[in-house]
Amino acid sequence: MFASEIRKIRADRLRSWPQWRWHLDEMFVKINGERHYLWRAVDHEDEVLESYVTKKRDKKAALKFLRKSMKRHGRPHVLVTDQLRSYGAAMKDIGNAHRQETGRWLNNRAENSHLPFRRRERAMQRFRRMRSLQKFASVHASVFNHFNSERSLTSRQNFKLNRAAALAEWRQLCIA
Repeated sequence: MFASEIRKIRADRLRSWPQWRWHLDEMFVKINGERHYLWRAVDHEDEVLESYVTKKRDKKAALKFLRKSMKRHGRPHVLVTDQLRSYGAAMKDIGNAHRQETGRWLNNRAENSHLPFRRRERAMQRFRRMRSLQKFASVHASVFNHFNSERSLTSRQNFKLNRAAALAEWRQLCIA
């Protein structure tokens, strides 16, 4: 309920950024011993924009993920991906092939965004159903985005002020 409100506010703010850049990646997640794929879109400020779970890692899944995220967040100026061919095929269908960038270390922002999710996944002792994974991934992203601020980039005083503001906003949304 409140996670979607926070996401709308943040998406509107980020959409106005002139060099809006997305990093797309997929990660393997096991559900009852069966391999599934969690597709994720991360923007230039490490905000997780979208999460989508599929059973396959093909053009159809990439196309559905891209359409879903572009419908919700608009079109980015640049899409950074790994060299998975499904991304290129899907972007040709959408008409974004000229905006795609691939490179050896260009997508590290998306790869590093998986780490907090993996920590929670281990603490929860994995997932049992695809639906629970999808729900958890979307809620985890919203909560993480709300409270995450780069500690190394700000002074201690500003960090504490930002954290207090985030906590106050969270409490206000929980009461409403």
